[in-house]
Amino acid sequence: MSHTIKLKKGFDINLAGKADNNISSAPKPETFAIKPTDFPAITRPKLLVEEGDSVKAGTPLIYDKMAPDVYYCSPVSGEVAEVKRGEKRKLLELRILADKEVEFLDFGKHSKSDIKSLDVEKAREAMMKSGVWPNIIQRPYGIVANPEDAPKAIFVSAFDTHPLAPDYNFIYKEEEEAFAAGLEVMKKFTQGKVHINISEDKEMLKMFSQAEGVQINKFSGKHPSGNVGVQIHHIDPINKGDIAWTVKPYGIIQIGKLFLTGKYDASKKVALTGSEVKTPQYYQTYVGASIKNIIKDNISGDHVRYISGNPLTGERIQADGYLGYYDEQITVVPEGDFEELLGWLKPTTSKLSFHRAIGLLSFLNKKKEYVLNTNTNGEERAFVMTGEFEKVLPMDILPNFLFKAIMAEDFDEMEALGIFELVEEDVALCEFIDASKHELQGILRKGINLMING
Repeated sequence: MSHTIKLKKGFDINLAGKADNNISSAPKPETFAIKPTDFPAITRPKLLVEEGDSVKAGTPLIYDKMAPDVYYCSPVSGEVAEVKRGEKRKLLELRILADKEVEFLDFGKHSKSDIKSLDVEKAREAMMKSGVWPNIIQRPYGIVANPEDAPKAIFVSAFDTHPLAPDYNFIYKEEEEAFAAGLEVMKKFTQGKVHINISEDKEMLKMFSQAEGVQINKFSGKHPSGNVGVQIHHIDPINKGDIAWTVKPYGIIQIGKLFLTGKYDASKKVALTGSEVKTPQYYQTYVGASIKNIIKDNISGDHVRYISGNPLTGERIQADGYLGYYDEQITVVPEGDFEELLGWLKPTTSKLSFHRAIGLLSFLNKKKEYVLNTNTNGEERAFVMTGEFEKVLPMDILPNFLFKAIMAEDFDEMEALGIFELVEEDVALCEFIDASKHELQGILRKGINLMING
């Protein structure tokens, strides 16, 4: 039995610089990096290699002392070039100087029939040792899943509605076999359902819309209809004591490739997007790639911000920084480190705003692509109770009261107000429209950490 859910709440941010369906032949990056900061679950990372060590794709680099059986592995073969640390010797990056040709550790091939009959314990062990396990994210909390848990269900969102998001129909069109194999493996980990959530607003690949042995759910509406947390809320909400797993299509495909080929295949297609990109397009690379060669000679200005991920939830990086583990998008937008005197009073067609008093003209041309910078257009101030958050968050949650409960460290109120159902991406639109200019994603993560450690 499938569901069709039509969401009325939300807000689409239509930005200039969407990637054309073209794959560039840019030179392969020279260095790659694994960043423990990409994984909220890692609290005490432990190095397994040293500078100068030779590694292959799939060689374990890091594990967390709190979950020692889950390895974070090298995406390419080469030499450990640098271990970068921050304050109090906090591990920030592990950089690999890549070989010209990638060599792989062999984890053992499986035929399609072997995968169907594969014992779940053997599948679990292979996934933990090979580096693909971190693709599995636990709800609540949005952390790498505990291999010992049995989730009530597994959810896969097969479309992305974030600004300038990559086109899954394009980047995954040749991955049908691996996706089917990955789904077959994931079905072993739950007695419940595996949900594939697709968009009703556009045609989807058959590997998503006709996947076998799973429940297909259709969603329509504005962003954040593609967020898996929103989808879970409308299909099978997370209550206290519940555990569900989420996996991106890329993660399912990588898991499938592990069992079909015996390799930790960290290759991926990444979209270079944004108004400051001369030719927005896709690049074939690997997890943790340096963006240096990707952006070379393709940026129109020098006062820009580089973001690993999308403009709402991505991480700011430098021009020689590295792609985040979960990211399939690099965004380049103008830096907004300037003040505009009484800018909110000037009628203009160049600004996009959810608030009609400011962005009325933007509602008259909904197809317009906007060039937005990083300016917050104001400073942090006391929470303003506008009721606007509820208009962009299609969940039965009161965000304003939840944020205040987090700031007060009121555990009972946080639980009652729905913190188990949220991660940062679910409140990113609230942050975008917030008249009070609070870093709501950071506030939510603080609350999640309080619940984990409290």
